[in-house]
Amino acid sequence: MSSTAFVFPGQGSQRVGMGRDLVADRPDLIESHYRVADEILGIPLTQLCWEGPAQELRTMPVTQPAVFLTSVVAHEVLRGHGVVPDVVTGHSLGEFAAMVAAGVLDLRDGLRLVRLRGELMDSVNRTVPGCLGVVIGIPVAGVEELCARAAADTGEVVEIANLNEDRQIVVSGGLAGVAQLLKYADAAGAERVLTLDIGGPAHCSLLSGIEEEFGRAIDGLELRDPVIPIYSALTAAPVLDARQAARCLRRQFTSRVLWADTVRALTASGVGRFVEVGAGKALSKLCQRISPDSEVYRTNDAPRLAQAVAALGAAHSPGALAR
Repeated sequence: MSSTAFVFPGQGSQRVGMGRDLVADRPDLIESHYRVADEILGIPLTQLCWEGPAQELRTMPVTQPAVFLTSVVAHEVLRGHGVVPDVVTGHSLGEFAAMVAAGVLDLRDGLRLVRLRGELMDSVNRTVPGCLGVVIGIPVAGVEELCARAAADTGEVVEIANLNEDRQIVVSGGLAGVAQLLKYADAAGAERVLTLDIGGPAHCSLLSGIEEEFGRAIDGLELRDPVIPIYSALTAAPVLDARQAARCLRRQFTSRVLWADTVRALTASGVGRFVEVGAGKALSKLCQRISPDSEVYRTNDAPRLAQAVAALGAAHSPGALAR
């Protein structure tokens, strides 16, 4: 039988109201997760997740713990219905929720880390404003050449950040550099180019200056060896122990996300079902395109989570998910 992978989304999956309907099935998670997050972070994260405003929810120091918390809660709801993964992975920020699911991180330490991650990335963007852009329809080698050209023309950093699919590539860097890259890609025949509303650069050398501070925060934690297999999307390979997990988390700021390679590696290892756990829907679409023979499920609202529970054969308990 094929196995099941839980995949955890990253920044960009946030929306006002995320997670609110899920706790109707598990009201105990309000106290054990949402109130804990509010207390630890010293911000009204519960209110921001459920009520917004959207503008504040989009700021990195809020977005990152909000997306992380929603994924962890969705995982807990699935687990309460008997749906558990054989392996987990996450896209960028989603790797932190995957680490919780794999037993490497606990909720409290994860919240503190992703809050710091958002604050550090936001500080870089305030100093050197940047953004992410998407190029669809040009192979990676072509995008590499265009990045080098745009960087040379503007004097700004322009680098590949995410290899989401073989022909869907995310670039990161300074505002002018990414804008120039997108112009070059459009002129070179890209099917589509666009700028992502993320709020700054990611996975590029602009963030190298914050790695040390984040590394010190990781060094102060007691990470554990994974209790279930976890793949890092930075390497498209398994994370074998706590030391390797810490190394992957430290490298997130400047390393590429190898999402297509990760999905292919999971498929090759026997994964035939992908469940996107959290507020997002982009990863499930990517998984379906990369691995078209796989079954794909989402959990970004209660009805879709109920579909995943039913399809994966877990017993229902009475409650909101069954209605």
